[in-house]
Amino acid sequence: ESTLCVIAALVSCWRGCSIGRLGEGELLMTRDETILLVEDNPDDELLTRLALKKSHVCNEVVVPRDGAEALDYLFGTGTYNGRDSAAMPQVILLDLDLPKIDGLEVLKRIRSDERTKRLPTVILTSSEDQQDLVESYGLGANGYVRKPLDLDQFRAAVGQLGLYWMVLNEIS
Repeated sequence: ESTLCVIAALVSCWRGCSIGRLGEGELLMTRDETILLVEDNPDDELLTRLALKKSHVCNEVVVPRDGAEALDYLFGTGTYNGRDSAAMPQVILLDLDLPKIDGLEVLKRIRSDERTKRLPTVILTSSEDQQDLVESYGLGANGYVRKPLDLDQFRAAVGQLGLYWMVLNEIS
């Protein structure tokens, strides 16, 4: 893990991130980009935040609690009226089972709007329905990760997602 941390930190430096120290030998990577975590379950939110932090991905995480709020954030409407809608998140981690507007409908709306259609969107869900996986990719999801029931597996999966989308992935 420490080798991965150093490699990620070096890539992070190269890509214009700032590096700080958490403690002895631990590096903290920060970037200006935001992670949009669309999650209605406070426990899953906490686990996701902890997993990102453990992987030294310390970007701002904005957490809409339902599909309607996620769309409001992205398009600067409703609760987020006046938010600079040109400032898009670096990645969206999208649950499927959401109140008001479900995750598949949110993904459909993201992909149908010129301003958001290229936003990296990863489904992060506990759904084991194969149809959800097929529909997600059919609607343009960039990835699909099932939330593992095991806490260590969940932390590892989210940490790897964070490192890839926030540090290693190149965007246009």
